[in-house]
Amino acid sequence: MDKKQIIIADNQDITRLGLKALIRGTLKDLEALEVKEVSRRAELIAELKEDPSSLVIIDYTLFDLGSTDELLNLADRFPFVHWVLFSDDLTENLIRRLSVELQFSMVLKDDSAQEIITALKCAITEVRFLCHQVTNLLLTPAKQQSPLERDQLTSTEMEVLRRIALGKSVKEIAAERNSSIHTIATHKKNIFRKINVNTIYEATKYALRAGLVEMVEYYI
Repeated sequence: MDKKQIIIADNQDITRLGLKALIRGTLKDLEALEVKEVSRRAELIAELKEDPSSLVIIDYTLFDLGSTDELLNLADRFPFVHWVLFSDDLTENLIRRLSVELQFSMVLKDDSAQEIITALKCAITEVRFLCHQVTNLLLTPAKQQSPLERDQLTSTEMEVLRRIALGKSVKEIAAERNSSIHTIATHKKNIFRKINVNTIYEATKYALRAGLVEMVEYYI
């Protein structure tokens, strides 16, 4: 087969290293693979300009993208790119929206190693792959959405917002969730953008209205 470039787009070092090791360790039968890593949107675009038929493996929820629309705009700009969304926190709304976009495969980080490997092999040959969790969700009727879901907050973002509303700092939330400070800061930025607030005070009011924090809990 012709040379194929795989771009791992993720701002977490451990995820990039793990994916790179998985690709090199399990896809040895596929020749002429070139694996590159990027952690920012500008780096990704530069690589796609160089090779507009790349395979991109991306954790959309943590990467340097402002919205689903921005991701779709990139897909329109580079129509020969195949995308693998590799995340542990895809919302139902996002999954359903991207289910009609045939250039997007979807696999979750808690899927089995074999399913992740299958997703990669399919994507390299430009065959779309949806993991069993995503497929099962798409086969069930869409549920009535709450205000939080309409704002596309993931379960992780809702929990981070709850802790912000309780007065926790980014450093404290990172320690409590065994996450990096950078990861929590990224979640905070995405939360503020999605619910259209600019301050912790505004975010706290939103959390109270949404029922993420009880009034008695807030005043303790």
